[in-house]
Amino acid sequence: MYKIFLWLPLAFLLFSCGEYNKVLKSNDVAYKYTYAKKAFDERRFNQAATVLEQVYTPLRGTADGEEALFLLAMANFENKDYLNSGLYFKTYYSRYPRGKFAELARFYSGYGYYLDSPDPQLDQSPTKKAIEELQGFMDYYPDSDRVSIAQNAVNEMRDKLTLKELQNAQLYYNLGNFMGNNYNAAIITAQNALKDFPVSKYREDFELLILKSKYQEARLSIDEKKGERYRDVIDEYFSFTNNYPDTKNRREADNIYEIARRHAAE
Repeated sequence: MYKIFLWLPLAFLLFSCGEYNKVLKSNDVAYKYTYAKKAFDERRFNQAATVLEQVYTPLRGTADGEEALFLLAMANFENKDYLNSGLYFKTYYSRYPRGKFAELARFYSGYGYYLDSPDPQLDQSPTKKAIEELQGFMDYYPDSDRVSIAQNAVNEMRDKLTLKELQNAQLYYNLGNFMGNNYNAAIITAQNALKDFPVSKYREDFELLILKSKYQEARLSIDEKKGERYRDVIDEYFSFTNNYPDTKNRREADNIYEIARRHAAE
């Protein structure tokens, strides 16, 4: 009896694989679609996606065409193939803008890109796509119960893009005068980031980096430009301390100010 129970799961697996292979070879679209839906319901998403890929085009224009395309997108999403799921979701809501699954398609399209968003130091194309798709979802369905999830994801993605710019600006600062004036590049990168992301948890970091970069530029300037540049440092210092009077970086900022004040008076 014990051996029989051991064989039951194996027998079921062999039967399932045999049926799956039979479905793949079949030319019966209805039969394949019925199997794909069953596989999806049983969370066999790889099988579901493979079969749905074969039938969603033949089913276009039929009563099952809309559902087949959505299930194909969802099967890819569940397989964590967010690139393809996003493409299928977009195809769905473009083809069926008022379809039964249009709201879900717009949401999962963006949310898949959000889940696929890489670390800040890597290419952020999926991150930008996530923001675009989720913002579109919120514009189309402002009363959806998924808006808060989408907004939190968008905020997180914007922070990630901002952090990438901060890392770029910090890299320029660390390079200093190596093969050019990288302090100026740090300033420009930080200023552009502040324009692009005016509300950010990294705003103070950008403003401190601008202050430090302007100080380094002044310190390394030729004598004819030192006075003007140190006065610019002083202006930046007052802007920074007015914006962040209780900053943990106050001592560093004050030291920069004292040096700039002495040199500006020379």
